[in-house]
Amino acid sequence: MRIRPRLRLLTLVLVLTCCAFQLNAADPLPSWNESAAKQNIIQFVEKVTSKDSPDYVPPEHRIATFDNDGTLWTEKPQYFQVFFAIDRVKALAPQHPEWKTEEPFASILKGDYKTAFAGGEAAVLKLVVATHTGMTTTEFEKIVNEWSKTARHPKTGRLFTQMVYQPMLELLAYMRSKGFKTFIVSGGGIEFMRPWTERVYGIPPQQVVGSSVKTKFEMREDGPVLIRLPEINFIDDKAGKPVGINSHIGQRPIAAFGNSDGDIQMLEWATGASGARFALLVHHTDAKREYAYNVGAVQALKDASEKGWTVVNMKDDWKVIYPPLKK
Repeated sequence: MRIRPRLRLLTLVLVLTCCAFQLNAADPLPSWNESAAKQNIIQFVEKVTSKDSPDYVPPEHRIATFDNDGTLWTEKPQYFQVFFAIDRVKALAPQHPEWKTEEPFASILKGDYKTAFAGGEAAVLKLVVATHTGMTTTEFEKIVNEWSKTARHPKTGRLFTQMVYQPMLELLAYMRSKGFKTFIVSGGGIEFMRPWTERVYGIPPQQVVGSSVKTKFEMREDGPVLIRLPEINFIDDKAGKPVGINSHIGQRPIAAFGNSDGDIQMLEWATGASGARFALLVHHTDAKREYAYNVGAVQALKDASEKGWTVVNMKDDWKVIYPPLKK
């Protein structure tokens, strides 16, 4: 039977359209190279979401937790929350003349960050308490929001919120499309992240777990407020991450994603139960497009090798690092 030329053309168009659709549907992670890491992710997601799979997990139990610093966005040359704290020191300095001689504030005001942070975690903690407390939660949210829309990375000139990893944005979207509920579980401040995570990652504030300061209820003339106090409430790092997950989420995740030694316990918690489980580490190996380092991740990488966790080699596994800038 002869097929008319117009019908033949229409048939060809339909076939090509169908093929293009299938190709697109078959590649939920277009910024990932065809590597073992990508295959492992897709295989895990498919087997726990396919109803005919022996590893099928109902949607209400599809919990995935993601570290933030170094996992969803860059963490060098310093944690971005530290840059926020530095900018707050400069803004608050006129109200604190004593900072001219008190560390780490004195060195920060001089631009000598090496000396400022020579005190390690103690110096960072002092800085955070001084710059993140003494205001209401609403006031702090406004300060963070304004900063996040203007502050830029010293190396790339991008907004800090544009220093997110495009491959990880795709991963978040892919998992959500498959019925996963995605959470951030970070050592960063919970109220530092909540104002912008939905805008940047599609993760609403109630699905963010992080470190926190104590707060106090207070009734004022214009209504009730919560005051951020200069006392640490909880540190959501290392062994604190499973504790934070239990307190905020109430379910053990079946998948966890991190990049450092601070994420080990979260990955152990996610994979330490029966059923299909998944753990992934982002390994920073791309000095040209981002940063290359093992510091702070040596034990995590060793554990990944021994326990069969998936490791992403950023240089080899990702086609791009950051999303394209909007014109």
